[in-house]
Amino acid sequence: MQKYSKESVVGVFVLIGLACIGYMTIQLGDLGLFEDDTYSLTARFTRVTGLRSGSVVNMLGLEVGRVGKMTMDQDKQLAVVELRIRKGVRVYEDAIASIRTEGLIGDRYVSIDAGGSGGELKPGDSITETEAPADIMDMVSKYAFGDVKK
Repeated sequence: MQKYSKESVVGVFVLIGLACIGYMTIQLGDLGLFEDDTYSLTARFTRVTGLRSGSVVNMLGLEVGRVGKMTMDQDKQLAVVELRIRKGVRVYEDAIASIRTEGLIGDRYVSIDAGGSGGELKPGDSITETEAPADIMDMVSKYAFGDVKK
């Protein structure tokens, strides 16, 4: 009887440990299975090179959301990016969304200049002013081959 009691206690501790690891994986991985405290905005870019679903969305240097789905508008030949913004963060009609790089060769992220004049964007609205990412290799090749004007 004593043998089964010790095995049961060890089994319970193993199950509790696995449950804790699973919970921490979900929380630290930002999987968002338990709650969805974000709203969706869209932005259209001419190029989204290096941007991925799950990339960070920053405003004023703070993380305010993540990139959701990315699709292509065949008619206008633009990339449509869904931005999942935390509830409580206000973005206005004159906001500007731009794709930036962390450091020289870091990950791409979306930076939002929130604006301030005009009305507040509602869930499902679109940010109309966007800036595509600068292509570092294109700039280097222009400099190297003398195509840069002073």
